Amino acid sequence: MSDQGAETIPLRNKVAVFGAIIGSFMSVLNIQVVNTSLPNIQGGIGTGLENGGWISTAYLIGEITVIPLSGWLSEVFSLRRYLIGSTIAFLGFSVACGLAANFQELVLLRALQGFSGGVLIPLALVCLITLLPERARPMGFAAYALSSTFAPAIGPTIGGFITDVYGWRYIFFLNLIPGAVMVPALWWGLKPAPMKLEKIARGDWLGILTMGVGLATLQIVLEDGDKDGWMGSPYILHLTILSVFSLGCFLIQELRPGNTAPLVNLRLFRRRNFALACFNASLLGFVLYAAVYLIPVYLAVAHGYDARQSGEVMAWIGLPQLFIIPFMPYLMKRFDPRMLLGLGFFLFAISSFMNVALGPLDSGPQLLIPDLIRAVGQAMVFPPITMIATSGIPEGDSGSASSLFNMMRNLGGAIGIAMVQTFVTVRESFHSAILSAQVSMLNNATRQRLHLLEGYFMSHGPADAAAARHEAIIAIGRTIQRQTEYMAYGDAFGLLGGFMLLATFVTFFLVKPSGQASPGGE
Repeated sequence: MSDQGAETIPLRNKVAVFGAIIGSFMSVLNIQVVNTSLPNIQGGIGTGLENGGWISTAYLIGEITVIPLSGWLSEVFSLRRYLIGSTIAFLGFSVACGLAANFQELVLLRALQGFSGGVLIPLALVCLITLLPERARPMGFAAYALSSTFAPAIGPTIGGFITDVYGWRYIFFLNLIPGAVMVPALWWGLKPAPMKLEKIARGDWLGILTMGVGLATLQIVLEDGDKDGWMGSPYILHLTILSVFSLGCFLIQELRPGNTAPLVNLRLFRRRNFALACFNASLLGFVLYAAVYLIPVYLAVAHGYDARQSGEVMAWIGLPQLFIIPFMPYLMKRFDPRMLLGLGFFLFAISSFMNVALGPLDSGPQLLIPDLIRAVGQAMVFPPITMIATSGIPEGDSGSASSLFNMMRNLGGAIGIAMVQTFVTVRESFHSAILSAQVSMLNNATRQRLHLLEGYFMSHGPADAAAARHEAIIAIGRTIQRQTEYMAYGDAFGLLGGFMLLATFVTFFLVKPSGQASPGGE
């Protein structure tokens, strides 16, 4: 393809990339919109909180399983057929989810929706790499960043609004709007190509089996581990053993010298930039999805925010990116992308550390400045890291590179949410033990506080002294509990900041991307 001017890029290529990016945005947005509306969905189909988590888990299992398969399947059926077919299937399963009559039906449909929708994320990157010349990719990476960072941030806002105004079923019908634009764009923009059905017989079926079992069980462990007590639960322990064994067999199979057609090309990790960018992508996924989980939960637990109020707070992370990301291609052409990437990670770290000292007065308005800094950081991270990861990758390996890059980010996100859930619980217990030990009847301050509360309840509540003392003790206990919650969530934000500092450090070991394919890698 000529690289002399923007007018040399065929219009069909631009339309196809546009349609593919819409699909990626739609897929990522769907996850956050549904998660925000989960309590309403649980009530609507008559299931409890414990079982309701499977509505999200089923989708994530389908998504994380299909992402590594997407490159191979697009070769078998052709990129055009597979991407359009997956899009139509995703839209069909979305409508079916909105019409689901019971819990079991919805879980099955969500798994199928995830298996079809997960394809849209990596194949959007494949379209970008294969249909745009090197000089035009920064603009494509910036647009692709909107699906990866803007969609998770704006998802709670959209989900809360639609659920409150129209009802939870309409969050699934929402996908039809971008889908109506995406399908014609892909149909016209992507060129027809012959299928290679012979690859099915020569497929790496052992790799597919071990990868599917390993990733699916790992996703269940991460989703249910905190709820079931991790390794204290035989169910979680057995799934963990199965996941480790399956993924170990998958690695052996993919790297086996006699495997001439591996499912994914793991040897891409020999490239320094690709390996380090994937590692940083996993850290980005960890912090990005953990923060999207942590902020609404903190606001709900500590300040009583509902989904719509939390979504309004999260919007301050998403909306500014609409104005920042369009400038990233300009900056990436004039500055070293490694510098932009490191600065973005550092700003993300600062925003997290600003939330360490949470207290009773730290609700939505107090999170505004950290959210705005996080928005700038996120906008500066994703276009450069995608450019660095894919620069120099041969076109024949674009499917594997996209699958591995997106799988690492999604795995990081799943681990991040699971780890933060457990971390908050552990830190609450830690701070509770310390604070409770300091609140003793031998302590003069405690006795004075108890006496004041007894007087308050005597004048405003029961006249009985024993009942007033009981209420005073309960009030002190609640104060301790609230304080431990503030401290635990603050510690969690500190953890996220630490991971972003690690990502900042890793950027110093990246090599400036040259954009040329090389056998040894960059």
